[in-house]
Order: sequence, then C-alpha cells, then structure tokens
Amino acid sequence: MSSDRSLLERVSSLDFSAPVDPRGVPAAVLLALSPVEGADDLGLVLVRRPDSMRTHAGQVALPGGAVEPGDRDGIAAALREAHEEVGLNPAEVTVAGTLDSAYIPVSNFDVLPVVGLWDGRSPLRPNPAEVDGVLRPTLRQLADPANHGSMPLRSLVDEAGLRGRAAELASPVFWVDGTVVWGFTAGLLAAFLRSLGLAAPPALPALRP
Repeated sequence: MSSDRSLLERVSSLDFSAPVDPRGVPAAVLLALSPVEGADDLGLVLVRRPDSMRTHAGQVALPGGAVEPGDRDGIAAALREAHEEVGLNPAEVTVAGTLDSAYIPVSNFDVLPVVGLWDGRSPLRPNPAEVDGVLRPTLRQLADPANHGSMPLRSLVDEAGLRGRAAELASPVFWVDGTVVWGFTAGLLAAFLRSLGLAAPPALPALRP
C-alpha cells in the first residue's frame, strides 16, 4: 500500500472481507479508530480486563464479545459491546468494513474484526464489571519498533494458561503505557498494521489466550 497516502485513506481503501459462516461461536471485536489532531495518525481503543474476571483476567483486548440473539449480525454485536464496555455510542461510529474472521480453538469463538471510525471526542466510560481501564494508543505508536516485539509464551502465562501449547513458542506483543498486549489481540493488531503498510511484530504462530 502506497506510503504517500494518509492513514485514513489507507483504512478506507482496505480490501475488506464479507463475513462468512462462523466455524464456532460467533463473536466480534471493534477496532474503533479516531483521528489524531495535527498528525497523520489514528487512535485506537483498547480495554484492560479486570483481574477478577474468570477468564482473560488482566489481559488487554479490543472491545467485543459473543454475538447475542438480539444482534442483527457481528457488526451490531461489536458496536453493542463497545457501548456496554466503554460507553462508545454506536450512532457516532461509521463502519468502514470487516476483516477476515479468526477462529480461536481454545474458546471455540469465531471472531469478526469490525473496523469503525469515530471522532474520538466523546469521553469513554469504562464499565467496571468488564473493564478495568481504557488504553488509547495510536497506530503509529504501535508501529514504532520500540513499542513492539515478541515474547516467549512461558513468560506471559502460567502452566495452566498454556493449555497444552509449547512454552517455547512466541507471541507478538505490544507495549502500551507499560502494559503488555499479547495473544489474539496482538496478532490481530500486527496484521492490521501490516495491511496499512506500517511496521509490526513478525508473523508468528497464532497464539490464543
């Protein structure tokens, strides 16, 4: 993708994919992008899960979750979850498209990434039952080699969390405000950055927390 185009233009011209029938439980996440004043950059919304959660405790993720019976589709689910988790008004989000879904064997979720644009001005209100904090990195911050790399899986999870996976395998990681983003979320972000012509951690075996 040409580097002389703005990031917003690159996002708008992505080769988006039409959703396909899920392999497992349908789920969706929202990549909520917003312009950065005075810079050719886009902000992103990430959430940190509370340490008290039964699964994925303390991990950083994109807003999202399972598609519920009342959701029209995965796009509606991603927008609903972002509203429930951080108070992002669906009416303020313009959906640009969806990316290839990713099947996560350990949870049997088939996750549809939804790319949405909003102005980034409305305050976000984390739901304490689901979100311990909100991180707002920009894409160019994530693309900075000083802020990404890879780490062995054994240094990220305990033996129970390995769930039979080889401890010597590595996961792409991003460092955001001192917090490590890894696993499925890091892999998705790395692929998204590469699709925009930005630097990203190397493509490594898919790891799912």
